[in-house]
Amino acid sequence: MIISHTHKFIFVKTVKTAGTSIEGFLSPHCGPDDVLTPIFPPLEGHEPRNYEGAVRPISEILRIPFGPVSAWRHISSQRQRFYRHMPAWLVRVRVPATIWNGYFKFCVDRNPWDKVLSHYHMTAHRQGGELSLDQYLRRGKLPINYPRYTDSFASRIIVDRVVRYENLIDELAAIFARLNIPFEGTLGIRAKGEYRADRTPYQSVFTPEQRQLVQRIFAREIELHGYRF
Repeated sequence: MIISHTHKFIFVKTVKTAGTSIEGFLSPHCGPDDVLTPIFPPLEGHEPRNYEGAVRPISEILRIPFGPVSAWRHISSQRQRFYRHMPAWLVRVRVPATIWNGYFKFCVDRNPWDKVLSHYHMTAHRQGGELSLDQYLRRGKLPINYPRYTDSFASRIIVDRVVRYENLIDELAAIFARLNIPFEGTLGIRAKGEYRADRTPYQSVFTPEQRQLVQRIFAREIELHGYRF
């Protein structure tokens, strides 16, 4: 996650959407007072800074008194002021209104079936390759992103733009031009791309049952962005 006072933007990091690559590209363009949260594993050239600080969970909870219990639990469980997959609604609570209202806020999301398959390959790789797709799906720990860019009720988008991963470079080019960030059509890094050696299209991988499971779990993202299998 990045808050750039230099270029007046907030980048909300989602899961399996080139977020680490985008952070790595943006890092050299950020100033000493900007907020850059750590990347795991660390990425060469990316220098985390200004992300630590005191948090006051009780006062934050009181600022969203009608929020769901899940939001209150989320606030109570975090001890860093800013962190890598921090949801936009909590960023809004922790920055001055002038920053939230005045900065351009963006993130990226992705076709759920493609995103799930990418996340599966990463998970299987980290566990030595001994994980089937069915086993992965049964765990239920899937890359659901919409709570990171909607309000605490997950009912409406609160960032200025949700970039489509499928059109990543063109949409980022438009955003970077708006922010006066030089861009030559490539991020210059493909972080975590080593996890997925098999590039078989997701349409040829999922069984009908697996397809329907993903469709059910990611119904909100499909509704928000009109994704289709």
